[in-house]
Amino acid sequence: MRLVHGKMVLLGAEGVGKTSLMLRMVEKQPLSPTPTVGAAFFNFKMKIGTFLVNLQVWDTAGQERFGAMAPLYYRHANAALVVFDVTNFASFSAAQRWIDELGAVLGPDLVLVVVGNKADLRSQRAVPETMARTLAAARGAHYYETSAQHNSGVDDVFYHTALQLGQRLQECVERRKG
Repeated sequence: MRLVHGKMVLLGAEGVGKTSLMLRMVEKQPLSPTPTVGAAFFNFKMKIGTFLVNLQVWDTAGQERFGAMAPLYYRHANAALVVFDVTNFASFSAAQRWIDELGAVLGPDLVLVVVGNKADLRSQRAVPETMARTLAAARGAHYYETSAQHNSGVDDVFYHTALQLGQRLQECVERRKG
């Protein structure tokens, strides 16, 4: 089994559910009622096929006053989850800005995943799924919809991201050897 280390960052506007997604995955806890201040750090391992992926995850604050600090956390990241709230179009616009910034700073080797959270709130939906899928495809990213409230789709997002990260990091190692 190959051990692969990676750094992942969660980015998005305030209140979209970044911390709740992380707590559901890492600690199997329910939602986080309090906003993140600055950033929170989580470390966890996932066994995926022939890989044991050790992820260092930085959950950034979504409040605008902490926006200038985000580059400190996403520097040298191998993967990013850009999260928006499907009931809040402004959070989708913010996600687009994060995606553009990450692409400019970290380049095309980044494993990028766009996450539409709060998908359980169908009647309040403000961002059409087709619009979000189009954005993700245009940026070379995968798109997932989740509900941290109902723990729906959360495992899929992290599993896919860890799998892609393991494969990309392994490819980099093999290129260096060859």
